Amino acid sequence: MPTNLPPEAKAKWLKFTEAKTVEEKIAALEEFISSVPKHKGTENLMYWATRRLSQLKEELEEQRKKKGGSSGPKFYIEKSGAAQVVILGPPLSGKSLLFSRLTGIPYDSPGIPYTTRLPKPGMLKFENIYFQLIDTPSIPFGSNERISWYNRTIGLARNADMLFIVVDATNGPDSMAMSAIEELEENGIYLKKPKGKVEIIRGSRGGINLVINGKIVDATADDIKKMLKEYKIDHAIVKVWGEVSLDDIEAQILENRTYRPGIVLVNKMDLFKGDLNEMMRRMETVSKVAPIIYISAKTGLGLESIGRHIFSSLDIIRVYTKQPNGDVAEKPLVLRKGATVRDVAESVHSRILKGFKYARVYGKSVKFNGERVGLDHRLEDGDVVEIYSKG
Repeated sequence: MPTNLPPEAKAKWLKFTEAKTVEEKIAALEEFISSVPKHKGTENLMYWATRRLSQLKEELEEQRKKKGGSSGPKFYIEKSGAAQVVILGPPLSGKSLLFSRLTGIPYDSPGIPYTTRLPKPGMLKFENIYFQLIDTPSIPFGSNERISWYNRTIGLARNADMLFIVVDATNGPDSMAMSAIEELEENGIYLKKPKGKVEIIRGSRGGINLVINGKIVDATADDIKKMLKEYKIDHAIVKVWGEVSLDDIEAQILENRTYRPGIVLVNKMDLFKGDLNEMMRRMETVSKVAPIIYISAKTGLGLESIGRHIFSSLDIIRVYTKQPNGDVAEKPLVLRKGATVRDVAESVHSRILKGFKYARVYGKSVKFNGERVGLDHRLEDGDVVEIYSKG
């Protein structure tokens, strides 16, 4: 539903997006919230904005502690490995044991609710790459309880590459999973892959240019340009893939909707004594949003498939580089599916791209091994790329 923001609110939003420091962002967001009219169309936006304001205030508090010489534990964790996967779940869902089994880090939880107070990182090996897993403090999804770490944990989820939602097979897994999904959506985090994607690249000149590789279902090019100008965006490239609406484009402008691939892990299957077919039937609503894996962190049931599910859900590929007349690199480059030789050259060194002559590729993306290709050649998982460059 369109937000129908008045010009004053749109101007306040622009001020927020241009703010540089956390203090400036807080002040601008407070002004924006006060200028937004209260009606059905702005409910989700207001919920997101107030949550974002709380996160910024907590971020400011952490910054002040650092300046004051505080050396306490950090809540936010820098990304590492091929991707960062944040594990979410209610109390006693078995998150920490699952984290331990997947990473090899010793399990030290006493089985008491809310024992985990800070996020803990670990690495899950999948074939020849590693995924960073983050065990987080529990969130009582679906309740009105707002624990002290709620906003910071949601912030971790927003910043992650992927999410796990862990639920207890013996305690209403369908309702708990849907509560978690709905609460994430209230915070602007969506697990269901959208029909389309919008990217807005702002510039300083050139007007507004649309690059549409799909369709706008409820608007014309003029409608899009009019909306952008209402937000004081006069120069930008708007790229559209798939099927999107005007509301999707406005959500991208407001930066309040984020897609994160996710998996629902139904844990404690070793303790489940009910009708399995009935539980799986009840989980069908959940499966329309995110894939489901039935597991037992205690016995290891289903854990062997998790690495493969992460890899396939993230739409990534592994590409190996090779110097002419040299050996193939042991460690692959991890790139987005659809990556080209240009992406490989940029990942290696800008000098390689600048002096690029041609490349030879070995693997599934070519008709024969060693085929000579250009920068725009699309690669597939496992390809080996040998770049010939002037530099």
